[in-house]
Amino acid sequence: MNADPSAPWWWLLLALVAVAALTAALRLWVQARGRSGRVTVAALVPAPPAPAQLAQAAPAAPMPPTAQVPQAPPPAPAPTDPAFHRLVSAQDALTGLASRLQLEDRLDAAALRAESHQRRLALLYIDIDGFKPINESYGYEAGDALLREVAQRLTGLGRSTDTLARMGADEFIMLMDGDPDHASAALVADRIRQALQRPYLLQGREVHLSCSIGIVLYPDHGPRARLIARADAAMLAAKRAGGNIHCFFADTMDPGALEAIELQRDLRRALETNTGLELHYQPKIDSRTGRISGVEALMRWHHPERGAVSPVVFVPVAERFGLIGALGQWVTDEACRQLRIWQDTGLRMHVAINLSVHQLRQTDLVERVQGSLARHDIAGGRVTFEITESAAMEDPQASLRVFERLAQLGVSLSIDDFGTGYSSLSYLRRLPARQLKIDRSFVQDVATQEDAQAIVRAVIKLAHALGLKVVAEGVETVAQQDVLKRMGCDQLQGFLFAKPMPARHLQLWVMGDGVPARQMQFRDSQFEHDDTDGQRPDNDDDLI
Repeated sequence: MNADPSAPWWWLLLALVAVAALTAALRLWVQARGRSGRVTVAALVPAPPAPAQLAQAAPAAPMPPTAQVPQAPPPAPAPTDPAFHRLVSAQDALTGLASRLQLEDRLDAAALRAESHQRRLALLYIDIDGFKPINESYGYEAGDALLREVAQRLTGLGRSTDTLARMGADEFIMLMDGDPDHASAALVADRIRQALQRPYLLQGREVHLSCSIGIVLYPDHGPRARLIARADAAMLAAKRAGGNIHCFFADTMDPGALEAIELQRDLRRALETNTGLELHYQPKIDSRTGRISGVEALMRWHHPERGAVSPVVFVPVAERFGLIGALGQWVTDEACRQLRIWQDTGLRMHVAINLSVHQLRQTDLVERVQGSLARHDIAGGRVTFEITESAAMEDPQASLRVFERLAQLGVSLSIDDFGTGYSSLSYLRRLPARQLKIDRSFVQDVATQEDAQAIVRAVIKLAHALGLKVVAEGVETVAQQDVLKRMGCDQLQGFLFAKPMPARHLQLWVMGDGVPARQMQFRDSQFEHDDTDGQRPDNDDDLI
């Protein structure tokens, strides 16, 4: 039966076919636009789910009604693995914003476009004023939730050509493309300050924040390589002026920011290539037997141009620019690798590793430690993590949870710099610690000052009452050693016995072929342990 072309349904069918074809063409056009890189900030920077305990008190963009707790990522790869570079350069895990490396890539591309078209671009360096008290008052979980909310508000202000990145801690950068001038950059800075000033709701209380913003324009304020450093310097100038303002860069501003930017870039490269970084090890001595009872791992950085860079210099840089997690992971993995080498050569050693407060806040810290132990087939009983008293007490409940999970791996815990903070004895009693470490400031005067002797004696008695061993660090004289031994201090560490040294030198030292011990006999160079390889023996005097 032939269809009548004049029938209405026939024309309807043709119309439907035409609509389908138009829809398919439109979909292909959108996909082509996406592949060409013309995507929105929201696509580039996926917004994380809103935290359950944090909500805006003022009208804002709609937010999901519930929060999803992010799952812990798998254990970190080893520094020598190709995946390690991807770990360091990934997007910011907390906020979902671009990482620093991603920002630098986009800044390079934007600068090339600006040069070819003789247009400007702008960088806004944003720092939250007074963020530290949030962590101290509400805890780090609330602080992290607040940072995610800040990231969402900033994302809502960005245009399709802009890029948002988290630089670390409470610092963010907005890259404005599209030929902004002074007026438009200042207008965006004002909008940012207004958006971040809207109240936040933390644990049922309203919290108000402000921010300081440093602004640079390209090419007005110098070459591309110095833009981030100069935006940072302008932000610091805004902070010094009282905060809650924006400030354009001027040549008279602090040049020290440039050095910090260059240092973090070189440190990042050292982590990515696994070059220039090294662990030195300082022995700990059993005060009764004179035997080496373990070592403390201390990080060293040999810069290709600057030479040896002190941890006092590069650790704060790593903390500020979000590298401390990768740096701590490198230390843990390298210490476990060295433990395996020593064990294979017959030297059964115990290593103490310093744990920063930033690492303590990592949601996947336990998984990272577990991965390092498994990767090098090291028993957890051969590793101790040292955490300062003040860091452990910043958020005692959260610290306790982390310490309990670490203890399940077999690793032990030491409270470092004891006596310099304000510990709660109720929390101290609950921590699964096995050791207290007396701060060197008390050890320095223990042979000459009665008040120092009283403090050290009280700490030793308190520790022993709680079943903890005591280590005195910074022992430099025979007189200090004698007083500490009389008081019953279990282990001694300091220049009197040995300075920190590379692993190869330590092995020679304990074998008697290197620098001899100055006061004690090291008859047994091996770390004493039973044959269970990792299970704690009944007599653990030689464990730290």
